[in-house]
Amino acid sequence: MGRKVSIFVKMLKWITALFLFLFLPAIGAYSQGRFTLSGYVKDSLSGENLIGASLSVNGKGRGVNSNGYGFYSITLSRGEYEITVSYAGYQSRHFSVTLDRDMDRNVVLAPRMTTNEEVVVYAKRKDGNVRNAQMGKVDLSMSQVKSIPVLLGEVDILKTLQLLPGVRNAGEGNAGFYVRGGGPDQNLVMLDDAVVYNSGHLFGFFSVFNSDAIKNVSLIKGGMPAQYGGRLSSVLDVAMKDGNMNKFEAEGGIGLIASRLSLQGPIKKDKASFIVSARRTYIDVLVKPFVPKTSSFHGSGYYFYDLNTKVNYKFSDRDRLFLSGYFGRDVFDFRNNERSFRANIPWGNATATLRWNHVFHRKLFSNTTLVFNNYNFAFNAEQNNLVFGVSSGIRDLTAKFDLDYYPVPQHKMKGGFSFTNHVFKPNLVSGRSDSTEFTPNNAEKKYANEVAAYIQDDWEISEKFQVNAGIRYSRFIQNGPYTDYTRDANGNKEDSTVYGSGKKVKSYGGFEPRLTMRYAINDASSVKASITRNYQYIHLVSNAGSTLPTDLWVPSTLRVQPQLSWQYAAGYFRNFRENQYETSVELYYKQMENQIEYKEGYTPSLKDPEEEFVFGKGWSYGAEFFVRKNTGRLTGWFGYTLSWTWRKFPDLNSGVKYVARYDRRHDLSVVATYELTSKWKLSGVFVYGTGQATSMPERFYFVGGVLTQEYSRINAYRMPSYNRLDIAATYTPVPKRPKRLKSSWVFSIYNVYSRLNPYFIYYDQTGSALDGTLKVEARQVSLFPIIPSVTWNFKW
Repeated sequence: MGRKVSIFVKMLKWITALFLFLFLPAIGAYSQGRFTLSGYVKDSLSGENLIGASLSVNGKGRGVNSNGYGFYSITLSRGEYEITVSYAGYQSRHFSVTLDRDMDRNVVLAPRMTTNEEVVVYAKRKDGNVRNAQMGKVDLSMSQVKSIPVLLGEVDILKTLQLLPGVRNAGEGNAGFYVRGGGPDQNLVMLDDAVVYNSGHLFGFFSVFNSDAIKNVSLIKGGMPAQYGGRLSSVLDVAMKDGNMNKFEAEGGIGLIASRLSLQGPIKKDKASFIVSARRTYIDVLVKPFVPKTSSFHGSGYYFYDLNTKVNYKFSDRDRLFLSGYFGRDVFDFRNNERSFRANIPWGNATATLRWNHVFHRKLFSNTTLVFNNYNFAFNAEQNNLVFGVSSGIRDLTAKFDLDYYPVPQHKMKGGFSFTNHVFKPNLVSGRSDSTEFTPNNAEKKYANEVAAYIQDDWEISEKFQVNAGIRYSRFIQNGPYTDYTRDANGNKEDSTVYGSGKKVKSYGGFEPRLTMRYAINDASSVKASITRNYQYIHLVSNAGSTLPTDLWVPSTLRVQPQLSWQYAAGYFRNFRENQYETSVELYYKQMENQIEYKEGYTPSLKDPEEEFVFGKGWSYGAEFFVRKNTGRLTGWFGYTLSWTWRKFPDLNSGVKYVARYDRRHDLSVVATYELTSKWKLSGVFVYGTGQATSMPERFYFVGGVLTQEYSRINAYRMPSYNRLDIAATYTPVPKRPKRLKSSWVFSIYNVYSRLNPYFIYYDQTGSALDGTLKVEARQVSLFPIIPSVTWNFKW
């Protein structure tokens, strides 16, 4: 424990000294004859702080955006200014200010009420895709997410992300996603700064994010800022609502398989608020009456539930405290009464986040965060007198400190540090047979500390040229207790080295530079380029194409080195008709070292997973095309990606490179929403993708009378292409008199023309080899035909 504290204190001293060195001279240099206007941008109805609201000065591009907590700061010379504050879906606000002293001013924006004018777009400022230096970033509006047709009526932000170029799905109906050729573990998924290690419910078909509890969603797939680390491919940053500061609200929905309810309101008006949001499926309840007690499967069932909670208290405009939590579980019960077999399989995430916002100075904003995170999977089985259990998971304790500094409008600086203590629990086994208990000596828990510090500057050098430059340093230390075994050629243990509790076993680390540049050709177009280097110290061990609860998170150790990547990207961005149409073309190339796969012929066992690993490299490259219409009765977008993803392992595929399972040559998405009337909104989604790469048997022969398959090289074949059309209609009654209760009906059809998309392919044999009637045929398994659904949503 003393070593952890020592590392944390050293990091605190280092980052504090660095900020004092960089910031204090700047404060003095810019203080003469210049004054600061600062405050928060808020929603007029709920009092929620608005993330990424744009403030411009005198109608020019110069200005700032509010940060992740709605805070803004802008420093200007003495004088009179016209300030314009804008945010998507809200009425812009203009005000004059005479800046002859430092001033605090909160800005309140009202939502647009006219249906046809309520345009929901991803960028927070209308020309943000052209003006900002950041590449590959998408901010999702929950209103847009809720208008898109979904499977079984369950709104899902992860499935909406899959409709963007460069992001592909993990399979039919799956909420998992791959970004620019990276694996599922290469996406950093955070909910209120807490890492979410398994983001799927129902074995990945729905995400853990309840749309009613979410305020903002940001995906960064290229040019990752220095504040983020630990993953190679992308960042998905999800922020929960804070709770309505002004009035009590209740909202929810009743669907075919799940219902949800959210309650929020002030604890003390303008001082404190809360939100509680819950969701539960009732597949088990609906199916149970139709399973007779005489059935051997009576008592089997499945359900999942989520609970999001958050409270906050504003001590003053300078101090605010937040406490948020998430708890979600999937529970699968299986009964086979004929064989006296029972199994219970629960898994899920639990997170808690405590955050303190403090304004040190009108130019200096801080956020201090403490996070607890726990992910667990368990398998408990019982047959006759035998009881058997397997569990795995990961637990984190994290402390973070971040500073936002705004010396002048041309500079937005950010820096901070973090410390995380990891405890990894691999396959832990226990069991009992009659009165005999057994605890096999399988893999032990593994312990590690992860530390990082960063600093970055978003510098608008001129109206045409802008740079976002940053540097991040990270280090990962594996600690004891740990036993390192040496083995003979047959894998038998010969000797061991024992590391005591807290003793360093192995450490890795290095610098991670980040650079993004933007050159504005004119007011409507720009070119951008970025270079990023990333380390990843923890890895998902998966033997399937998508994230399953049985997959294991393992750390970098003596045997397992961290993953490392360089990503290069460049793009051209152009808007038309006063930002009504937004277009872009992005090219990228990503190289990845120390990629991990299982050995050839691997079969699951209770051995330490790292003994079954092989290591290699990967690379991906492609082009992403994007066209979006932001305003008018018809809105939507067209996205197309052309890409290649490769892997090369000395111990796999005879050392020859092969197409990764994340490879998809062509990926097309078309999304449209049409305001038919004030009551009816229509929407549709069409997707097309090249079939998933897979390995297939090429020869069949008999060995000892048993039919044996000889497989192709890795991923030498592809399944049939994937395509699907979904449509939806939303009916929102418009009462003659205003009513407190507002509601809407969503009618949707998933897979309109009932396309039988492949989920997997297997080979079936019929007949007998003895009489010459043996046939071996490939058969395709598909999951979802045409599925209609209806959901009633309400808000009070």
